[in-house]
Amino acid sequence: MSIPSLTLRDGKTIPLLAFGTGTTWFKAGSASLDNHLVQTTKAAIQKGFYHLDCAEMYGTDEEVGIAIKEAGVPREKLFVTNKVSNNIHDIRGAVEQGLKKMQLDYFDLYLIHSPHFAKSDADLQQAWKEMEQIKKSGKARSIGVSNYLRPHIEATLKTAVEPPVINQLEYHPYLQRANGFVPWMQQNGIQVASYKGLTPAVRCPQGPLHEPLVKMAKAHGRDVSAAAILLAWMMQTNIVAVTTTTKTERLDEYALALGVTLTPEEVQEISDLGATYHLRMSWVQFYEKNDRS
Repeated sequence: MSIPSLTLRDGKTIPLLAFGTGTTWFKAGSASLDNHLVQTTKAAIQKGFYHLDCAEMYGTDEEVGIAIKEAGVPREKLFVTNKVSNNIHDIRGAVEQGLKKMQLDYFDLYLIHSPHFAKSDADLQQAWKEMEQIKKSGKARSIGVSNYLRPHIEATLKTAVEPPVINQLEYHPYLQRANGFVPWMQQNGIQVASYKGLTPAVRCPQGPLHEPLVKMAKAHGRDVSAAAILLAWMMQTNIVAVTTTTKTERLDEYALALGVTLTPEEVQEISDLGATYHLRMSWVQFYEKNDRS
């Protein structure tokens, strides 16, 4: 399986499709090893999902590390993303701990998971200085942010020497982010990664895209699903698609997205219809009900 990639502002490349160990697997501090996650992640790697998206918050670093070791794929072929949250005030320690648990020497991409720890712009700027030191140390080859809004990024850029290469945030047709935020990031050299990208297909059957996605899926092949159409929509608009599952058979379903080429009209239809509906799944406590930022 060959996954297309996107070039980051620092010259590194990132695969456009990732297997995530996110909310589906969230362990909430459980000390027991999740062997099902180990086996599913191992299967994902062996099927060609070489981009693994992880986070300190998920508590799954150990499982991912075991899966990487057992999968038998050379480290240089993998792209491993991790994020700091719980230990945001000791980023160096968080990196060291994450690498130890995963049995790795470096992360390909390391992100600040959320801006909500900060009480001021100075807090954001100080955390970013620590991230820049992590990159200088070689423990992370690229650095970025997650769940940042434009004011958070602008504050960070004021003192950044190495600007963030990417912002990972909830992004799908029902949350395309208002006020031109995504184009603004892309125009300023900050790529975008999406989580919860399958929301219109798997979490919101009442939305306006339900029937159009089914229709498009049928038009693109017998086994193509609405989920694959959404993944293709993201990748064709240069959005890194992070998705997850507890079922290995879904991995094959998601892989079919790589063979789907949507027409410009289909891409536009998904964007336009999606914009008529609003649904946010994550970090809802920080937003008003109708806030699309």
